[in-house]
Amino acid sequence: MPAPTHRKPTEVAILATSQTTSSTVYGMNDLLCSAGRDWAVITGGEAGPPLVNPTIISASGTPQEVANGGWVKPHRRFSDNYRPDVVCILEIAMAPDSQFVKELTTEIHWLKAYWESGGTVASACTGSLLMAEAGLLDGEDATTHWAFCDFAARRYPRVRFHSNRALVTSGKGQRLIMAGGGASWMDLGLYLIARFCGIEEAIRVAKVHLIDWHEAGQQPYAVLSCSRQSEDAVIARCQVWVAENYDRPSPVNQMIARSGLSERSFKRRFQLATGMTPMEYVLTLRLEEAKQLLETSDLSIDAVAEAVGYQDAGFFGRKFLSRVGMTPTQYRRRFHGLRQHVMA
Repeated sequence: MPAPTHRKPTEVAILATSQTTSSTVYGMNDLLCSAGRDWAVITGGEAGPPLVNPTIISASGTPQEVANGGWVKPHRRFSDNYRPDVVCILEIAMAPDSQFVKELTTEIHWLKAYWESGGTVASACTGSLLMAEAGLLDGEDATTHWAFCDFAARRYPRVRFHSNRALVTSGKGQRLIMAGGGASWMDLGLYLIARFCGIEEAIRVAKVHLIDWHEAGQQPYAVLSCSRQSEDAVIARCQVWVAENYDRPSPVNQMIARSGLSERSFKRRFQLATGMTPMEYVLTLRLEEAKQLLETSDLSIDAVAEAVGYQDAGFFGRKFLSRVGMTPTQYRRRFHGLRQHVMA
């Protein structure tokens, strides 16, 4: 079915900085330009109406040299009268523990103001670190490239980073969108097309560009650093255990028993190491898994609740609503199928 011709294209600003990689900026620009246009060319010989209008934006708006000797020529500079539907932050070329923020204070202030005005912010790879630096991720679930999760957890203790998830949506109205590894900008682009233009259009764009959806996530790579989740070896062992056993009854009590510590000492050390109480940590793991099941399966809400360790679906629903900002049913209605259908 052809895309409707009357809808206004979704405006996506692609942020360019001195530490941007030009391949991701122009790759995302080309991918988003494809939405609504290229499938019609291939199947009907005539371009369809564009569904996304990508705009490369920077603080100055002038051509600049970026990472790896590349050059980016932005379409426009920051201004008060430009308010896109989404701001997209892609890979920031940096080494772990680098002081990357020193050169990006203007971008951080602009991003914070945009978020506070009600905008949606999306990132791929290390772009989420700019979101964290702007304070957008405080108290929220997030992801970044697997190699930076330890650094991110130390620098931003109020953010709940999930190295095993390739895609995380969080924040009020799920207006924070993050994809994990370097090539995940393609996953992010497909997700944005699916969310704002419809799943069918994301399928078409994926087929045109022969893009595979990264369903396996980052876990095969994240395990390389899982032993360094916490400098406290006892707590680190408990983190590894609970990551695979959060659906068991009373996982906090089982962690306490495994630690060999008193309950008071365990809870104090756990919060010091992770920034969360043990119960908050378990809740986070359960709800992240629940979100993934709601996105990718047809399990009933009761079955999802049971799968993540809740026998009372009503209690699960209240916890989900409190943390995510919408009910499990509302979440599924909005996000279901964005993984499983992209390459259908």
